[in-house]
Amino acid sequence: DVKLCMSQVAHVIDAMGQPCPMPLLMLKRALKQQAHGTWILKSSDPHSQIDVSRYCNLHALKCEVTQISAQEFHYLIESSLV
Repeated sequence: DVKLCMSQVAHVIDAMGQPCPMPLLMLKRALKQQAHGTWILKSSDPHSQIDVSRYCNLHALKCEVTQISAQEFHYLIESSLV
């Protein structure tokens, strides 16, 4: 499970059951509403690993992937004030 420090408040994006590219689009929408912070993206799409990791890398976002089960992936995404 994704662990957070007590001082961090994570915004949860539940994309379970959503096909590709919806998990990434839901993340983009959340980042547009609030550019800085911590998010947990929950996805059941195994292809989301490539999309989310690539997007975070391109946008200098910290991304940590945890595979909960064969059908569940959690992404801890952090964007800091620069």
